[in-house]
Amino acid sequence: MATRNSSVRGASPVWLVLVGILSVQLGAGIAKSLFDEVDPTTMVWLRLATSAVVLLAIARPRLRGRSRTDWLVVLAFGLSLGTMNWAIYQAFARIPLGVAVTLEFVGPLTLAVVGSRRPRDLLWVALAGLGVALLGLGGGGTVTLAGVLFALLAGASWAAYILLSAQTGRRWPGLDGLALASLAATVALAPAAVAVGGADLLDPRILLLGALVGLLSSVIPYSCELVALRSLRPSVFSILMSLEPAAAALAGIVVLGEVLSAEQWLAMACVVVASVGATRSARTVAPAPD
Repeated sequence: MATRNSSVRGASPVWLVLVGILSVQLGAGIAKSLFDEVDPTTMVWLRLATSAVVLLAIARPRLRGRSRTDWLVVLAFGLSLGTMNWAIYQAFARIPLGVAVTLEFVGPLTLAVVGSRRPRDLLWVALAGLGVALLGLGGGGTVTLAGVLFALLAGASWAAYILLSAQTGRRWPGLDGLALASLAATVALAPAAVAVGGADLLDPRILLLGALVGLLSSVIPYSCELVALRSLRPSVFSILMSLEPAAAALAGIVVLGEVLSAEQWLAMACVVVASVGATRSARTVAPAPD
């Protein structure tokens, strides 16, 4: 009995992280399938709004007694969160899911090796660079310059998100910082979402689908990760997160029929291996996008 229980405790956190990864990419696939009738900006705003409502209801953050720096940090965190989500949805609208998420991973991967003095870490940079080059050379008509640039912007925002997440966590307890950052991102993106969304934001069907995407892409994965990290080593968590590009490619195939070329699969493998290698060297956590 003890052996079976210990086995369950060891496996459960890993499965929770994997469920979270699959949920994020399933949500992305569903969102992209709606881009013909809903603008990506509107869809990402609905996702952020859903996340903000749920997180605020759970956290109920205390606002009194906060310093100016506390507010500046959480607002910057919200800006990085909003930019990251908006940019990756713009990339999804232009290039396959697997390609977009692979390029996005360049951001946290670069952060993992910046400042490293270990010569072997240059190998991970070179391997990731090879992956990006293969995406450019072997993408054919499925990869556009705009899509690549949006994915790289999402990656840069992800790196900023990681740095600001640590600062926010030190200044705001529990989920307070993330809840307020989600609210800030929702408010910042609202004018653009209203401008391009128009009547779509009054359509109950669109609102329900947007809420579903928010639950799949934000609420469920974050909840899974929060529980998993109570017993899962950060290094193991980071390595598991490196499976995101492969999960995105799988969601693209199943939900959207996006079949990648051999060069794109090879490029993805290069970036995933580079991410795992850099993570093992740095022993740091690269939190998943909200």
